[in-house]
Amino acid sequence: MIEEFVNRIKNREAIVGVVGLGYVGLPLALEFIEEGFTTVGFDIDPEKVAMLNEGESYIKHIGPERVRKAVEAKKFRATNDFSELKEVDAILIAVPTPLTKHREPDISYIVKTSETISQHLRKGQLVVLESSTFPGTTEEVMRPILERSGLTAHEDFYLAFSPEREDPNNPKYSTKSIPKVVGANHPDSLKLAKTLYDQVIVKTVPVSSSQAAEATKLLENIFRSVNIALVNEMKVILDRMGIDVWEVINAAATKPFGYMPFYPGPGLGGHCIPIDPFYLTWKAREYDINTKFIELAGEINTFMPYYVINKLSDAMNEQGKPLKGSRVLILGMAYKKDIDDLRESPTLKLMDILFKKGAHVEYNDPYIPELWETRHYKFNNKSVELTPENLAKFDAVLISTDHSKYDWDFIVEHSKLVVDTRNATVNVKKHREKIYKA
Repeated sequence: MIEEFVNRIKNREAIVGVVGLGYVGLPLALEFIEEGFTTVGFDIDPEKVAMLNEGESYIKHIGPERVRKAVEAKKFRATNDFSELKEVDAILIAVPTPLTKHREPDISYIVKTSETISQHLRKGQLVVLESSTFPGTTEEVMRPILERSGLTAHEDFYLAFSPEREDPNNPKYSTKSIPKVVGANHPDSLKLAKTLYDQVIVKTVPVSSSQAAEATKLLENIFRSVNIALVNEMKVILDRMGIDVWEVINAAATKPFGYMPFYPGPGLGGHCIPIDPFYLTWKAREYDINTKFIELAGEINTFMPYYVINKLSDAMNEQGKPLKGSRVLILGMAYKKDIDDLRESPTLKLMDILFKKGAHVEYNDPYIPELWETRHYKFNNKSVELTPENLAKFDAVLISTDHSKYDWDFIVEHSKLVVDTRNATVNVKKHREKIYKA
């Protein structure tokens, strides 16, 4: 049976189902479609389903022409009818794995998805989890739920883990060009998963188990979290010493070996770096291990929004303005430049702190015309137009995300005070007395 499945994959006869059509699931589905696979997208959001079936996109860096082409070629359709899962051959799961308010793993989306799949699972299907999670989730959490179907993993159906490595709007790397780690606890499951991804990804990297694949994703993002925490701490130290941390980083980056530049900011954002370290620290407690180093990095990064607000307050004090009652304009709500992704954006925390301190806060983001409700915040602000008159109304402009569309010379010229967390104004020549680094 497995060789027949392998041949169906290679011949593009296998039907692929992708559960969760967000920043990970949608580009993954499109890659399979563009390589000739008939693909069905599953999502609980009826608005997303309707937009996709009409050939529209709700993600900025995924052009509607890609979706439209897939729909017109009759290679793709989206649905919120999960009973159709039984009609696909491979089920790829890309659902959120956030943290609770106590910074513990929230795998409820994985659990609910697994329960739904178990109701429709049929013999011979391949199930692959892509969501970032702690080692053991695939085998210890998903497998028992899927086996409620009466089928046995690695015998009646196949089970694997392959962590997503999405970096939205990265001009150099896409879903297709980033090597993909694949792990499973049985050679047949590993072979099928590897064969499937081999058809669409430039390179697959098989590992010995789903646990090893799960740990790989956590290591990648903990590495980034720790190094970002290091430069954030350096920023705080060097600022006290009157030394420009950006100048120091750029100078250190000229070393051709033994150093990799990371950059400070107002906090961590995105779905991975702020979250993944805590998935490992939580799991490590099961083995009586305290992850002091990883948790310390998390503490430093979590502190950064508060540090930025303190710097903003200092800058306003120098202007004779208290933070309470002042008007503050935040530039950039997305967690990184040139995308429309609000997931875990530190700017949401900045806005929350400012509101609680009594400031009147508004924002501008060319990619986010209005804020929607997130897991932790419910703001109803709309993006303010950047005109000379509007900029002049604010006591301070806080740069949180350095979108390429921003004209920094224009912004500095017409603002009373600019607090820069991204070194975005480094090349501004005029009115530098208005700029305050944070």
